[in-house]
Amino acid sequence: MEYASKILEKTVDEISMLPGIGRKTALRLALHLIRRGPESSLRLSEALVEMADKLMHCRICSNISDTEICSICANPGRDDRLICVVEDIRDVIAIESTGQFKGRYHVLGGLISPLDGIGPSQLTIDDLVERLKDSEGHELLFALGATVEGDSTAFFIFRKLQGMKVRMTAISRGIGVGDQLEYADEVTLARSIKHRIPFEDSLKR
Repeated sequence: MEYASKILEKTVDEISMLPGIGRKTALRLALHLIRRGPESSLRLSEALVEMADKLMHCRICSNISDTEICSICANPGRDDRLICVVEDIRDVIAIESTGQFKGRYHVLGGLISPLDGIGPSQLTIDDLVERLKDSEGHELLFALGATVEGDSTAFFIFRKLQGMKVRMTAISRGIGVGDQLEYADEVTLARSIKHRIPFEDSLKR
């Protein structure tokens, strides 16, 4: 397709790089922004620039944050002794939407996947171990997807923390095998968190 405007073509090229968006959808979105007027495009561009310049990772849990310590870690109403291990920010958002979890999080930034070249050193596993080094009576809740990679990552951490006085649990398998947390409905996810089980038991299925 030949565009009459090189600027429009460049915009469509950039939008179409987003996951799940083809060129037709990208063109539709670009034309929508044009119809809404320049103010709409400026607000969007300002938000994207601010995200690129100011977004950071929380130094405690590695969640995405506007500040050095995220609002969840800074919230005194949260349970310090309960830490939920998740793959990425999408899982934090999914769990928070249930309103059932009042502990804190640790975001791994991915899962161990040798086929994709992702090893333990590329995740925040060492940070988690350091975080729990002097802990006693803490509970570590594994809320990773029911996939081979999710199970392998949880088991690696489980072995890494052997000998520490940390209770390790896993969300109950209300989440289907092979499913990702971000696609689970809120009721199922909330039930899985409420009826979590000892991690050792999750290995026996």
